[in-house]
Amino acid sequence: MKALLAALAMACTAGAAQSAVQQVQLVCDAVYMPSRSSWSRVVDIGYDDKRVRSVSIDGVPVYTFAIAQTVIMTALDNERIQIDTASQTWSSDFRGQATAQGRCERR
Repeated sequence: MKALLAALAMACTAGAAQSAVQQVQLVCDAVYMPSRSSWSRVVDIGYDDKRVRSVSIDGVPVYTFAIAQTVIMTALDNERIQIDTASQTWSSDFRGQATAQGRCERR
């Protein structure tokens, strides 16, 4: 958890109160296989000094999410999604029918 918060804290402005909820936005360019189509996915992560509070993908809040070290795991519709905040990567799976890999950058 500390590693995730440290990675997210880099996006905070200097002098910001740590107890206030902060927001990080990642824009992920994911390539979906087998169609080789590229989608730009926007991930908003809300957090404070103790934990990640919210995750939304393309403006849609996810129902639930889990965190393992620096990886946020969630699902949206039929897509299982993993976002690594340290390496800034996206990976997802549509129940074995299609997969996606991509890089993310902070906005």
